[in-house]
Parts: sequence; structure tokens; C-alpha cells
Amino acid sequence: MSDHNDLGSESSTVRRLIGIYDADSSVRGELTYWLGARLGRAHCALCDITHGLVRERDDWKTCRAGLRAPFDSFHRDDQPDPIRAATADTAPAVVAETAGSVVMLLGPSELDACAGSPERLVAAIDAAVQRSWLSWPTE
Repeated sequence: MSDHNDLGSESSTVRRLIGIYDADSSVRGELTYWLGARLGRAHCALCDITHGLVRERDDWKTCRAGLRAPFDSFHRDDQPDPIRAATADTAPAVVAETAGSVVMLLGPSELDACAGSPERLVAAIDAAVQRSWLSWPTE
């Protein structure tokens, strides 16, 4: 049985993973989201996975360090145009960047299904990479 992760094509190799938060990057945007989340008026499943009340969660840092490609993040208002186009301006989301494209991996419902778990996020990313016929970089 052939493993599609051994395709070897540079254009299908994940160079980096990018998460897009459903919040704005400004101090006001961050504060508005934080207050809204506490009052049940705002929700970002990716924020729930990666952040505690104020800063990045330690269990997320550990999981991120174990990913086979760097994981960067943007907010909905500061994401580069190619990422915005790949997600159809959907947030939260996780995309994979390859040499030739940006591929949508996970949208809001898939991130909600992670139920705040960094470990589930990593598993969901891995499954989405395989489903998308992408490959991880080789050591």
C-alpha cells in the first residue's frame, strides 16, 4: 500500500501551518473579544485551544513544538491576502502553506470539535494534511 505522504513533491509539502483567530489584533479588538468571550457574546475555538485567560497555554506550547511544521497565527484583520482568500475570509481557521499554495485545513466546525484540546487540534491537523494529499517536510 502506497503512502501519499511520500509523494515528494515540493508543491505538496507543508512549509508552515497558519491559524487565524476570530478576533481583531488591536488592543481594543483583543479587549473586546476577551470581554465578549467572558460574557458569552464572542467565541473563537482556536483561541480556546491556544490561550488561557490572558496568555498562551503551556499544553498548547508543548503540542505546537511537536508539530512537523512551524505554526504561526494571525487575527482576522491582519492576515495576509493569500490566506484570507484560501479561507474565504472564514475565521477561525487553520491553513497549510506549501511552495505553491495555501490550503484550507480546518474551519470553525472542525476547530469546535477539538473542544479546547491542543492534542485534538494536532490530530485534526494531521488528518486534514492527509485528506488534502499534502506531505510533511522530511528531516
